[in-house]
Amino acid sequence: MTDAHTALASPEPRPAGAVPDDFHVFDTTLRDGAQREGINLTVADKLTLARHLDDYGVGFIEGGWPGANPRDTEFFQRARAEIDFRHAQLVAFGATRKAGVRVEDDPQVAALLESGAPVVTLVAKSHAGHVELALRTTPEENLAMVADTVAYLRAQGRRVFLDCEHFFDGYALDAAYAKQVVCTANEAGADVVVLCDTNGGMLPAQVAAVVRTVLADTGARLGIHAQDDTGCAVANTLAAVDAGATHVQCTANGYGERVGNSNLFPVVAALELKYGRAVLPPGKLAETTRVSHAIAEVVNLTPATHQPYVGVSAFAHKAGLHASAIKVDPDLYQHIDPALVGNTMRMLVSDMAGRASIELKGKELGIDLGGDRELVGRVVARVKERELAGYTYEAADASFELLLRDELARGGERGRAARFFRTESWRAIVEDRPDGSHANEATVKLWAKGERIVATAEGNGPVNALDRALRVGLERIYPQLARIELVDYKVRILEGRQGTGSITRVLISSTDGDGEWATVGVAENVIAASWQALDDAYAYGLLRAGVEPQE
Repeated sequence: MTDAHTALASPEPRPAGAVPDDFHVFDTTLRDGAQREGINLTVADKLTLARHLDDYGVGFIEGGWPGANPRDTEFFQRARAEIDFRHAQLVAFGATRKAGVRVEDDPQVAALLESGAPVVTLVAKSHAGHVELALRTTPEENLAMVADTVAYLRAQGRRVFLDCEHFFDGYALDAAYAKQVVCTANEAGADVVVLCDTNGGMLPAQVAAVVRTVLADTGARLGIHAQDDTGCAVANTLAAVDAGATHVQCTANGYGERVGNSNLFPVVAALELKYGRAVLPPGKLAETTRVSHAIAEVVNLTPATHQPYVGVSAFAHKAGLHASAIKVDPDLYQHIDPALVGNTMRMLVSDMAGRASIELKGKELGIDLGGDRELVGRVVARVKERELAGYTYEAADASFELLLRDELARGGERGRAARFFRTESWRAIVEDRPDGSHANEATVKLWAKGERIVATAEGNGPVNALDRALRVGLERIYPQLARIELVDYKVRILEGRQGTGSITRVLISSTDGDGEWATVGVAENVIAASWQALDDAYAYGLLRAGVEPQE
């Protein structure tokens, strides 16, 4: 150790709710994650994300590079005033002093202090080639830049982590120099030296071997920062932990430059559930799925459906063989209980479904089929028949539930079909006007509660006109429809050789403000398919509202 460890200012106390300091979960979504193509965070977005991450219980939140741009500078000012961190410490990111400049005179080092962040992450070159080509300085000056900046910030009461950029590539070029950077930072007072796979080209065995050797040769506390260019970022992170790293840098949902960074949620789940290491405050692991999806909403990206642990398909089962086994014991085809990470098991109904799939799906929907083999057989046959025609029920649970209730009623087993109106006819007209504009008008003829209803409406397109005509005709009888809103509409032309005469499938997502559901329609044209999906959407919405079905 050098004299830099003496006469240091007292660091800011860690939050009362922080987990023990022997292992760090460090999140860099607000900085490194924000470099993903398609993400453009406002200061308000960053504040919201910081609250989500602190609530989740990560130990450190890297907020950005103060002084590098006005947005990050403002974020640190507002974060100090507006967020009462309960679990995390805020981290400012910056570089070591410039070559040939006294650390006390470097304005970007001053900006790190002015940010008020209790922790600073410094990025430094550990690749001898980058030192010469990018920094245009000598290896000796680069080491001095590391030592001076770490010691200076430590003397100002800041906790310091050092990111060794391009470490693994630099280690392959000149292992002695790369390790010298680690030793220099450690001796100057850095709490953690982070080995960065900046290009994302490493594989788990390579990472483990390097981390193990560097740990033995330097004695420094090591961290890992892995990019995902080989698809191995999570595996590389865990390999580094196996080799002795006690600090992991990740981003929510794996956001980051190029293909992304090590994904926070699989890393945390693996550490907690596979390694038995408590890295979050008690009870927070069950918030994993909620936090993942909430962050996706803030950055305006659709949550990845097949993401491990938190994806909507992470515990979804489609094959009949799987369903039969899950009916006996869910653990037979699930590596964990989904509830541990706040997710749920889902049964998908498709032409691959068997009896067990239908029974489990009915149970999931709150409909006990009571082991009725004849009923279940009818439902299986109908699903297979309709999926052959182009329907898809794995993406349209609401339409499947209506089908199931129809079969219950048709067989006389129990209850009525979940139908609230009957269609006599409908039509949609698109008028092409001389000025190039279009007029869209729809007329529907319905029966509801013994009353014949004729309603006409205009809309922004023929499907919207049909939707409005339905509302005009039915809202007087069913005022609950006023709460229902269509939120998504997808059209797919199914495989075939008929060109514009091909079969069309429409999926509609609807909401009543409390939940969302999907319905499906299939027909020879997009308007007819849309009508089917609309019919199911409103029938299911009324069922959710507790309205009694009609005879």
